[in-house]
Amino acid sequence: MGSAGTTDPDQGHPRRWAALAALCTSLVVVTIDNTVLNTALPALATGLPASTADLQWINNAYTLVFAAMLITAGSLGARMGQRLALTGGLTVFALGSAVAAMADSPGQLIGLRAVMGLGAAFVMPATLSTIVTLFGARERPKAIALWSATAGLGIVIGPIAGGLLLEHFSWSSVFWINVPLVAIALGAVLILLPPMPGRPGGRLDIPGLLLSASGLAALVDVIVQGPERGWLSAWSLAEAGAAVLLLAAFAGWELRTAEPMVDVRVFAIRTFSLAGVLLAVTFFALFGLLFVFTQYLQLVHGYSPLKAGLGAVPFALAMAATAATSARTAARLGTRHTIAGGLALMSLGLAGVSLVSTGTPYLVISVAMAVVGAGMGLIMAPASAATVNSLPRQKAPTAGSINSVVRELGGVLGIAVVGTVVSASYRDHLEAALPGAPAPATDDLTSAHIVAAHLPAQAGGRLLAAADQAFTTAMHSGTWICAAITLVGAATALLGFARQDRPDRPDQPDLSAEEQQATEQSATEQPAAVGAAKAPAGARG
Repeated sequence: MGSAGTTDPDQGHPRRWAALAALCTSLVVVTIDNTVLNTALPALATGLPASTADLQWINNAYTLVFAAMLITAGSLGARMGQRLALTGGLTVFALGSAVAAMADSPGQLIGLRAVMGLGAAFVMPATLSTIVTLFGARERPKAIALWSATAGLGIVIGPIAGGLLLEHFSWSSVFWINVPLVAIALGAVLILLPPMPGRPGGRLDIPGLLLSASGLAALVDVIVQGPERGWLSAWSLAEAGAAVLLLAAFAGWELRTAEPMVDVRVFAIRTFSLAGVLLAVTFFALFGLLFVFTQYLQLVHGYSPLKAGLGAVPFALAMAATAATSARTAARLGTRHTIAGGLALMSLGLAGVSLVSTGTPYLVISVAMAVVGAGMGLIMAPASAATVNSLPRQKAPTAGSINSVVRELGGVLGIAVVGTVVSASYRDHLEAALPGAPAPATDDLTSAHIVAAHLPAQAGGRLLAAADQAFTTAMHSGTWICAAITLVGAATALLGFARQDRPDRPDQPDLSAEEQQATEQSATEQPAAVGAAKAPAGARG
């Protein structure tokens, strides 16, 4: 009864709901870390100390390793078993956090953030693939909806926890807090999650591992560093070309080798690919918005880190509420209309944020953010469910890994693009409003506030007013981009899912004949090569 081999295809594993609690706890731990660190960046700058470039790499090292290792981690997790992947990933994450809290140089912290990213790469895809393994088709949408809703908890808990910690402790506290949180998650996984044997396989696909990791690393790095180096600089263009060649070589190798790490033919299934693209669009808009919104609250409105963290509450609560009920919404309206409606709602909220001024009351801002959160909650679970349900059950690790990859790439691209647009727009508007402004003040809003603090009161006040207005106007440009992209995403969902959606069974997309053939071919060709056909039913979960 304790093994995954007893899972009923229709009803699911007897301990599935208890296991879901453990999976959601693990997801919250990783999500909190992604948001809590942002509140600590100013404290890191003065307490470590760290330069602006150091702070960028403290963030980017985690993102780079996390995104680069997701596909590899998902493949290894399938071989070793999702439970072992979860416990191992959480352990590495906790150890990296504990040592990071004791770092005494930016270089050490950057390296340890990379270790934390490696651990998180094993956690994220394992949570989703385990849900697919343990839950039957009828209950799976509800389970994925609850899993998605927990992301909203992490978004709201992270900034608030960071603000509380930094009011009483040093920057190291945002890393120490991960240790007890991981201990709770580990205990939940070990107690509540049933044993889940890995899938026996042949040789480890070392070339595929190296090609996917290096290709994704190059792609993420060029996105992250593009604004700093210049998108059309020789280095950026060379690295982008290298990323394309490496990922193309990875796809070619996976198609030829007898024991591939990832079956790249799954991308021929339109439901799978379209759901992934729409998840990327969603996270592009979300991370692009949060990148500027946090600065707007802390600098333009002058909120403390704690109060700025509380500013995310309406967004997170609305997201959690709609995500928790999105399975019922999709059952009534269908996947196509639910995802399209969510993206349209996000676009409406983003357009509202684009209309705020330097003096807009927070109540008005919170309504717009709640609309964005409500829209995102409608998208997450149905899109994730469409991703995993368009593939055979045994390919859940592939679905979980790629689901995480597209989210991360979308978020990184959102920060890079919106950050570039906002930075250039801010500089232009400040120079137009205040010709001859000190050079550091035109770099970013933080620098403008630092410069203003050292000027005479009247001159400093003029600079602050001009800089805050310039940033708010620049934020409008960034959020309008996000609004336009989500609106295009809504139209794409309506057109792309038109032939596949089945409102009566949203967990079972109505694939076209070509897609059904690709799915069946993907399900039947590889097991013989990797020895899965000889494995017991439970081992293939």
